Amino acid sequence: MSKDMLSSIKEFSFQFEYEPKIENEENFQKKDRFIIAGMGGSNLGTDFLKMYKPDLDLHVHRNYGLPSLPSFDSLSEHTLIASSYSGGTEELIDAYTKAKESGMSLIAVTGGGKLLELAKNDKTPYIELPNTGIEPRVALGFSLRAMLKVMGDEDALLESGKLKDELQVEDYEKTGKELSEKTKGRVPVIYSSTKNKPLSRVWKINLNESGKIPSFWNVFPELNHNEMTGFDSIDEMKDRFNFIFLSDSSDHPRIQKRMEVAKKLFEDRNMPVEVIKLESNKGIFYKIFSTVVLAGWHAYYTAESYGLSASEVPMVEDFKKMIKD
Repeated sequence: MSKDMLSSIKEFSFQFEYEPKIENEENFQKKDRFIIAGMGGSNLGTDFLKMYKPDLDLHVHRNYGLPSLPSFDSLSEHTLIASSYSGGTEELIDAYTKAKESGMSLIAVTGGGKLLELAKNDKTPYIELPNTGIEPRVALGFSLRAMLKVMGDEDALLESGKLKDELQVEDYEKTGKELSEKTKGRVPVIYSSTKNKPLSRVWKINLNESGKIPSFWNVFPELNHNEMTGFDSIDEMKDRFNFIFLSDSSDHPRIQKRMEVAKKLFEDRNMPVEVIKLESNKGIFYKIFSTVVLAGWHAYYTAESYGLSASEVPMVEDFKKMIKD
């Protein structure tokens, strides 16, 4: 049974006390280069790894089969991490099967389902995530810590573990609720710097899945060269959008300037802009997950304002049933 979204958000910090364990570890031939295969919420945490360690040799694969690498590269030089919280994602099962057939280094990260069954039967190394009943898009602490365990980064496990006590989820509830009131009836558009794009993306996804509304994201400086002009001409559309800028004091000064100017341009055209200051002074993991929590509150209260369940995703479930062979 799935846990209700309110409880999932309130208990989010406790995910960071989780100590992942690699089963069948004697069969694990870890490489220093990684491919993380997964879809939807199961693969959100992988983008955070690149924020934490930008030079990490990591390829994110969100598709069937195995990724196509440059001719000078080889799958045999990588460890494929097959990540599916439910264990039933068909694209991921296909990727796992192809990786197994290829003989490449392979490990599964899952909460159960067919993927766990395959890993056990194949004697493939795996990490079994806690079966708490939360939605994959909320299980980002579990996911991150499992990935760090696979990569053998004990320092990052120690650092992220501090969030269990440091990250006070309730501190962000009021702001999240206020945001839901400001964006009600509008389409939120989330903008950040390029280095913070996983945060604008995860915010958008929270609003889609939990908030049950359309939402979109983009990054500075690229959006200044194309997207922003799409809001400039049609007056009838201007009252349909609300912009949320994720401002970071550690961003390049010119990015900060671009945000300031874009905010003025939008507001001069009667398009509201909310500025969220990211907490970059408290460490990378705090910045990431405090933003995740705020996005979660925003999405939760958005769904509540429309009288909808923040947990259920009926359209996604209907789609999965309809594409089954």
